[in-house]
Amino acid sequence: MRPLVFYRSTVGKKIVMAVTGLILIGFVIVHMLDVTLAFRGPDAVNALGRFLHGTADELLWVVRVILLAAVILHIDAAWQLTRIARAARPTGYAERRPQVSTLAARTMRWGGVLLLVFIVFHLLHLTTGTLHPSFQPGDVYANLVTGFRVWPVALFYIAAMVALGLHLYHGAWSSVRTLGLTRPAANPFHRPLAIVIAVAVAVGFALVPLAVLVGWLR
Repeated sequence: MRPLVFYRSTVGKKIVMAVTGLILIGFVIVHMLDVTLAFRGPDAVNALGRFLHGTADELLWVVRVILLAAVILHIDAAWQLTRIARAARPTGYAERRPQVSTLAARTMRWGGVLLLVFIVFHLLHLTTGTLHPSFQPGDVYANLVTGFRVWPVALFYIAAMVALGLHLYHGAWSSVRTLGLTRPAANPFHRPLAIVIAVAVAVGFALVPLAVLVGWLR
């Protein structure tokens, strides 16, 4: 089947969304581990920054292209699947009471919008320094600390990590189920691996702005 024909099908969109979702999950796990190097001090996290933007710069650009393509395809597939679902039921339910769905499942769309806004802000804040109060190129640790000392920014990051955790919890399970890598669970709350990934990533990221706010990182 040709790629375009495949993508136009509902099944194709779901598979593309699952594959790109797993790519993005892999990235956020690695990125979370990178960010938590801040707890080892400036030298550790800055050394990683110099390595990525020096020795591994070409590889970093390849990763960026892959991530950008994954984000675009993931958003497009999600948007189109939403439109298909709404077209199939133009009139909503008179009364809708979720029986076994999780909060994560019910907030996937709005959570995704919040995460998209967060990604744009995050890039302008800690990557380009456009929205940073005192950005210092090459000094990752200082940028983290000075950036998160602005408490509304730190709180926004923490709130976004809650949304990320919910998105990962439902997304990780849905992705592997779509690809047939696991069997559907009778109880949607019995997803131990998804819980571990979601909690570990969300808490790992949120600890950095929280640590700056309370003075653990300075």
